[in-house]
Amino acid sequence: MKVATEETIYMSLIALLFTFVIGIFLGLILFLTDRGQLWQNKVIHGITAAYVNIFRSIPFIILIVLLIPFTRSLVGTMLGPTAALPALIIGAAPFYARMVEIALREIDKGVVEAAKSMGANNGQIIFKVLLPESMPALVSGITVTAIALVSYTAMAGVIGAGGLGDLAFRDGFQRGNPDITLVATIVVLIIVFILQYIGDYLTNKLDKR
Repeated sequence: MKVATEETIYMSLIALLFTFVIGIFLGLILFLTDRGQLWQNKVIHGITAAYVNIFRSIPFIILIVLLIPFTRSLVGTMLGPTAALPALIIGAAPFYARMVEIALREIDKGVVEAAKSMGANNGQIIFKVLLPESMPALVSGITVTAIALVSYTAMAGVIGAGGLGDLAFRDGFQRGNPDITLVATIVVLIIVFILQYIGDYLTNKLDKR
C-alpha cells in the first residue's frame, strides 16, 4: 500500500507540474491569438484550438493505448509510473488550457487598457496584468485538474502503470480481496481531499476581491 500510494503521488505531482506549465502556455496562446487580442492570429489560434479540442476529447484510457508507441520510444517501456507520465500530461494539459483561457477572458478589459495607456508592452501586460489578475482562477483550475489527474492515475494503473489503481484492480479485484480495493479507494479519497483543501486555501489567499 505504501509503495502504491507513493507511485500515485509521484505520477500526480510530476504530471501536475508539467500540466501547469504547458496548460498556461497553451491557454495564453489560445487567448492572445484570438480575435481582438494582443497577438491576433487566426492560423495559430485555429491550430492550437484544434490540438486542445482533440486531446481534451479523447477518453483517457484510449489515449494511453494510442500513445503506447510514443511512450515506448520516449521512456523505453509502457509499464511503471514514469511510463504513465506522457499520457497523463498530454491528456490533462489541454483540459487545463481551456480553464486558463476562460480565466483570462474573465479579466476586466479596462485593466488591460489602463496598462496599455501607461505604456506597458505586451510582455508586461502578460506577466504583470493578465497572469496576476487571473491567478485565483488559475489556481482553482489547477486544483480541479489535479483531482482529475489522480483519477487518471487510477485508470493508468489498470494497464500496468502502478499506483493505487493497479493495487485496487490486481490485488483487490482480480484476487478477490475487496478489503484492498476499499482501502485503496479511501487513500485516493484522502489524496483528493488534501489537494482540494490546498487548492481552496491558495485560491482564497490569492483572491483580493
